[in-house]
Amino acid sequence: VIPSMRSLTAEEYVEAFKSFLDHSTEHQCMDEFNKEQMPNILAGSCHCTSHKAQHASLPLGDFLAGVVAGEQDLKMIRILQAVHPGVFIDNEIVEPNPQHVAAYKELVNQAPDLQNVSFIWHQLTSLEYEQQVKEKGTHKKFDFIHMIQMLYRVEDIPNTIKFFHSCLDHHGKLLIIILSDSSGWASLWKKYRDCLPATDSGHYITASGITEVLQRLGVEHRVYEFPSGWDITECFIEGDAVGGRMMDFLTGTKNFLGTAPPALRRRLQEALCQPECSSTRDGRVIFSNNLSMIVVDS
Repeated sequence: VIPSMRSLTAEEYVEAFKSFLDHSTEHQCMDEFNKEQMPNILAGSCHCTSHKAQHASLPLGDFLAGVVAGEQDLKMIRILQAVHPGVFIDNEIVEPNPQHVAAYKELVNQAPDLQNVSFIWHQLTSLEYEQQVKEKGTHKKFDFIHMIQMLYRVEDIPNTIKFFHSCLDHHGKLLIIILSDSSGWASLWKKYRDCLPATDSGHYITASGITEVLQRLGVEHRVYEFPSGWDITECFIEGDAVGGRMMDFLTGTKNFLGTAPPALRRRLQEALCQPECSSTRDGRVIFSNNLSMIVVDS
């Protein structure tokens, strides 16, 4: 009897995500954005030159490894330090998973160069943080807030964006990093999401869904597109363990290759080879993981 398809647990998702990171240029793509655009963005986000900058991080949501979020967050802090030397940085982190918070704290402990930076940790979901702020009436203003690959997991995307936009100070910037409409994910989700097990309050959303929300809110924003690839060649090798984890991450399904109906498995593997999803380089299948970096003004 073939076991029925089910979505990944939190722990299984983290394991599959690590396999994704090992074979994709996701982080290199973010590094490229940090190098090319972030100094200018952060230069304009802080209205102070010698006193204090407020920086809020919403790392990666419930299921992505907090240590991953920490790496990108610390890179942004270092850019902010370079752009505004001597400025004291208040960094607040909103992250519900205690293991992710612990991993991020460990990264901070291993970083001796983080002078003049304070860290405040909120082990909460973004919605719980919002409720806490409203209950306490402590509506703090921030110069810079980032949401890296986390809006897939919030319950109400428009209200979440609206709330955190309201937390921006006068010259503040909100950075949203989300999958591009030119990515293979957009094509895959359009055709196959109804064939896959439902994720817990997960949204199949790409950049256009976010820009529509921003247009309705009437806020100024700019979109930067950055190419990223993911080598998924092992997905097509029968019995390959890495390929199996890749298919699990692609579909959000535990042991997809072992539990999906053969016809669905075949259709999905065929779809992954199509030009709207992937390209072939030197005999390797490279899935399009293009990212959109959306910078929102206060």
